[in-house]
Amino acid sequence: MKIGLLTSGGDCQALNAAMRGVVKGLSETVDKLEVYGFEEGYKGLIYGNYRLLTSVDFSGILTKGGTILGSSRQPFKMMRIPDANGLDKVEAMKSNYHKLNLDCLVILGGNGTQKTANLLREEGLNIIHLPKTIDNDIYGTDMTFGFYSAVNIACEAIDCIHTTAASHNRVFIVEVMGHKVGWLTLYAGIASGADIILLPEIPYDNDKIIDAIQKRKKQGKGFTILAVAEGAISKEDAALSKKELKKKRENEPHPSVSYRIAEMITQRTGSEARVTVPGHTHRGGSPCPYDRVLCTRLGSAAAKAIVDGKFGNMVAIINGETKLVPLEKVAGKLKMVDPGCKLIKEAKRTGISFGD
Repeated sequence: MKIGLLTSGGDCQALNAAMRGVVKGLSETVDKLEVYGFEEGYKGLIYGNYRLLTSVDFSGILTKGGTILGSSRQPFKMMRIPDANGLDKVEAMKSNYHKLNLDCLVILGGNGTQKTANLLREEGLNIIHLPKTIDNDIYGTDMTFGFYSAVNIACEAIDCIHTTAASHNRVFIVEVMGHKVGWLTLYAGIASGADIILLPEIPYDNDKIIDAIQKRKKQGKGFTILAVAEGAISKEDAALSKKELKKKRENEPHPSVSYRIAEMITQRTGSEARVTVPGHTHRGGSPCPYDRVLCTRLGSAAAKAIVDGKFGNMVAIINGETKLVPLEKVAGKLKMVDPGCKLIKEAKRTGISFGD
């Protein structure tokens, strides 16, 4: 059996663990296995940059962050557009797949990666997709690997802010990654005791933010912690069209939403507001134990799907069980936080403000 592996898009902590799960699952099942790793994601598949991997490559990588194959971003919308030299990228990927006579290509990545994986499925290649992203925004699976590892890092950042915020009676804003969705901010904010959590799915009202800060002051609490998703948006901005919002952003001096909120808080309360942006540290370090277990399960399930010939699927985790979900049903869809979900209702019941 011959399989290909590639990791595409932004990196995260458990990519190596997932690849290890696939290879170990197959090694225990098939008599002879050849594994080809494409370097730097789809870029390696397009330009034929690959190497034959051995069992040594998968030894000791369960706890290793990043990806041993490297990664790159190859936008889905550009896949049908020839490169600078006129190369047809889709035909090149198909050619390299067939050149190696692969039985399956296992693709690890997020939403953009998944759309290209589905494109290759439509082109007749045998594809298995594993859902990777710290954002946890892939439709059709309850959990993506990398998410809980990132939650741990975001929590540590907010935990550390608590002591300095309390010492100086300041308002502190910690900006959390997550792209267009708020899963990471929601979980990290609740777990670390943030007083205000702002998510893209719940446009915030500046007055509500100020009310929450003033309420804490009346209770004798001199500091306030805000966990703010990088995609958080005010009610006023949410009402604008994409074109209007882009034009407005061009004239603003703030590098991100957190700095806009910090300036607003200082102007309206007189309290000093500080911003901390952990940024790409969310993706760094070793995968947490949860992700190591999750990736071992997903990898093992992917191996079984390959042996059974059940291609064209994403391996998902649904209600605690690994399941195969057709790529055509999930590619291109985002899994957003439901503003009316029980988790948010329960968080509000404990006094957390969501700015609404």
